[in-house]
Amino acid sequence: MHGIYNFITGPLAWISWTIFILGILYRLVSITLSAKKRDSVVLNYFNLKYALRSILHWMIPFGSVNMRKHPIMTIVSFSFHISLLVAPIFLLAHEILWEEFFGISFWTIPDKVADVMTLVVIAGCLFFAIRRIIIKEVKFVTSPSDYLLLVLVASPFIFGFLAYHQWFDYQLMLILHILSGEILLALIPFTRLVHMVFAPLVRAYTGSEFGGVRHARDW
Repeated sequence: MHGIYNFITGPLAWISWTIFILGILYRLVSITLSAKKRDSVVLNYFNLKYALRSILHWMIPFGSVNMRKHPIMTIVSFSFHISLLVAPIFLLAHEILWEEFFGISFWTIPDKVADVMTLVVIAGCLFFAIRRIIIKEVKFVTSPSDYLLLVLVASPFIFGFLAYHQWFDYQLMLILHILSGEILLALIPFTRLVHMVFAPLVRAYTGSEFGGVRHARDW
């Protein structure tokens, strides 16, 4: 177990981060070239003012008409995404790793808060899975890979929760927590999870078009 732990916290960690960073750069270059090929003036009407206006507005809960029409989805989605980002980055145990690997140090959240956020992420994944099953229009565009992605997202949080509370075999749960997290990190650029990077770009594009060209709101 000790040898496995050293491997996944050492070489495998660097491999997963390398794949993540290079994969994101590749996807950004690829989508930029593709956009210019399909619409040669796509970047010409980019407007920072309307781009930021759109991004900031869509970051406000219930800021759009669609959000107000689906209050439960809005609450779950915002709670899920905030917890998904904050818990892994600002957890004390992870901050120690940030400092050890990258020399970065910042404030942390209490373990109890991270515990609640972990449960929010797990519950959110369950909610999204059930939603894909019972809502016809969502079920129609759902494939097995969508359920697999939900499992991949939930796994690091499930195993991390079990390891923190020392349920079952602590060393095994810790290893599975780290391993599943690294697998998830490496797969982000090549799955729908890449929307975490592309979402602000899409909003910037849409905001620029609606605000600068159509002179209308995009929410």
